[in-house]
Amino acid sequence: MKLLKASLIVLFSIILVSCSEKDDAPKNIEVQNFVWKGLNAYYLWQDQIPDLSDRRFNNDEELYSYLTSFDDPNVLFNSLLTPDDNYSRLIEDYNTITEPELRSSVVNGMEFGIISEPGSSDNVIGYVTHILPNSNASSKDLTRGEFFYAVNDTQLTRDNYESLLLDEENIFTLNMADYDGDNVTPNGKTVALEKQNYDYPPVFMEDVIMNDGDNIAYLMYNNDFSTNYLQDLNETFLNFKNQSANQLILDLRYNIGGGSFVKNITKIASMITGQFNNDVFIKEEWNAKAQPWFEVNQPDSLLTKFTDRLNTETTINSLNLNAVYIILNGENFTGSSAIELLINSLKPYIDVHVIGNDTTGNNLGFITLYNSIDYNSFNKSENHTFALQPAVLSFFNKDDETYANGITPSVALCDHEDALNLGVLGSSTDPILNRVLNYISSGDAGPAPTCNQNNFEYISNSISFQREADNGVFIEQILPNTY
Repeated sequence: MKLLKASLIVLFSIILVSCSEKDDAPKNIEVQNFVWKGLNAYYLWQDQIPDLSDRRFNNDEELYSYLTSFDDPNVLFNSLLTPDDNYSRLIEDYNTITEPELRSSVVNGMEFGIISEPGSSDNVIGYVTHILPNSNASSKDLTRGEFFYAVNDTQLTRDNYESLLLDEENIFTLNMADYDGDNVTPNGKTVALEKQNYDYPPVFMEDVIMNDGDNIAYLMYNNDFSTNYLQDLNETFLNFKNQSANQLILDLRYNIGGGSFVKNITKIASMITGQFNNDVFIKEEWNAKAQPWFEVNQPDSLLTKFTDRLNTETTINSLNLNAVYIILNGENFTGSSAIELLINSLKPYIDVHVIGNDTTGNNLGFITLYNSIDYNSFNKSENHTFALQPAVLSFFNKDDETYANGITPSVALCDHEDALNLGVLGSSTDPILNRVLNYISSGDAGPAPTCNQNNFEYISNSISFQREADNGVFIEQILPNTY
């Protein structure tokens, strides 16, 4: 949270929950007392939870008696959430709360999808979706759109493909095949792949595409939107600016998802635009107790504005665009609070064209609360390591629009890319990119594509496993309202 907001949080906490520097709660319920008072003060839906009501207990003794009935703080925490809240978290060890690190892993560099083999209840087929640059796979005779049916001469099945392809220790040889949608024909080709330590590039692909008089900046971005990559993104936007880009396609079809800090999303929006510096980008709405207090005492802290600074030393490289085209692509994009926030907040200012399917709708903001007088980590209790990460606010754009029910795309895509027609990424042979280029040129996306003509059963893809490993579900953990 903003420094000014943090400096007043002590007073706010005292006003809301009658906190004092000396809390007389018995030591055996210290964690439970922290959980209840933190949620009572800041939980977004506090007014909907009877046991969090300010009138629920007449005095501290009644509160302590209630808290004593919960031996497990997790049980208490879960009992104080709304039924639909799948986001708020009780952290048992706050030492596990860390800033996102630069993305690295042990990989061979081949990303893939898995479909069922026609006529078989067990066998599956793999296909290459893309190759990571400067990886082991990038040095091999392997390209997007190729098929493989076995690893080390072992047929891929529903039960074994994960262990064969995803085991970090596994060095293997792919057995390749030709596939026409009906028949799998081994072609004798083999590709040996070795898993190595790999640092993912900040930007997977960038280019400026000349299309019908436009200089279209194309950015395929597969990482999170943490501070780690902002400088690299800013340099990419400088490259676009130097090539006079007047349109932008942001391709997130293989993005690992996750949340971000509000400040990071604001800076990315400012790279896309630039002509709205210091205008309101995001509005916050806290719970029924906190919102009126902030409106009276600190109204500016409820607003986040466009900026022209990446940091004190660096100016943001802005494209001053009036439109952006964002590819989400069906089930491959399960929903990211960071992207939804970017889309919704840009909408009042420029044309935001979303290409894909409906997003899930997470318009919530979160903070981390520690057991201290002002809920900050300084001077937190040394008696335990619990912390709270509750939903505390909803995000709105400058026109008071939000996206709790998700965002509907401008152009619909199939749930999956056609495994038989992937094309070359970054070129017009890629059916998805080609459709977006035509849409930019004509303003008409054309008829909806015919999806899955071969009735493939799409089982999984390698990106989905990375999303799970990168806390894609717990997007609130990386999207606190802290600056």
